[in-house]
Amino acid sequence: MFLGIIVATWLSMRLAKEGGMSAEVVFGSAFWLVLFGLLGARLVHVLDNLDVYGDDPGRILAFWKGGLSWYGALLGGLLGGFIAARVHKISLARFADILAPAIILGLSIGRIGCTINGDAYGTPTGLPWGLVYTHPDAYADLNVAGHPAAVYEIIWNLMVFGILWRLKGRIRPDGSLFLAMVAMYSFGRFFISWVREEPAVLGPLHQAHIISLVLFVGAVALLAYWRVGWVRPETPEPISSGNESIDVNEQEQNQEY
Repeated sequence: MFLGIIVATWLSMRLAKEGGMSAEVVFGSAFWLVLFGLLGARLVHVLDNLDVYGDDPGRILAFWKGGLSWYGALLGGLLGGFIAARVHKISLARFADILAPAIILGLSIGRIGCTINGDAYGTPTGLPWGLVYTHPDAYADLNVAGHPAAVYEIIWNLMVFGILWRLKGRIRPDGSLFLAMVAMYSFGRFFISWVREEPAVLGPLHQAHIISLVLFVGAVALLAYWRVGWVRPETPEPISSGNESIDVNEQEQNQEY
């Protein structure tokens, strides 16, 4: 996770230069993004496991024992980005577009850690690529072949990163690249969650299913709204007849009357 943060910060600084934003501003904003990202990640995890932390509240602050939610990190990071944008007086939407590719790449690196320690482990499977954990400190069920859910997510995230890299600088208005990242990640995460060992909270749906649906619908709706609002209809040209010029709208009104 620490390596993912370093890479994401470095890439964001590089993309900031391409986007006409100060790399120093991005570096200075990393503190707020990481701080609120970690707080959000921990808070959502605790809320999702109140039965555990309610009996032992002291464990809430034990970050080193694991327990972070990616969606919580995203929401917390948004709050941190808002604060950083206000402090440095920069556009939040433009800032979010600069961060989008770096965020998804950093998450991909972080998921390598999940694969190693058995966090975010998958449901049992008989497929030949199922992962079996034997180390007693692994979070996964020991000696049971399970779907490599974290590996699935790494592959999906790298695909999203590639698409974002091709879209950067080509998609408008500002903020659209970030929304595209949220929409694509949520779409993939919804399906990956079916093979993750997580408790159901609404029928067969996991918490991640519900959050993925909400974020996907919200991001797509905002993209559609921004796209329609950004494209302005062309002003009709007047129709000339001899020395007279008649506006198209006036001509239609004269025909109606």
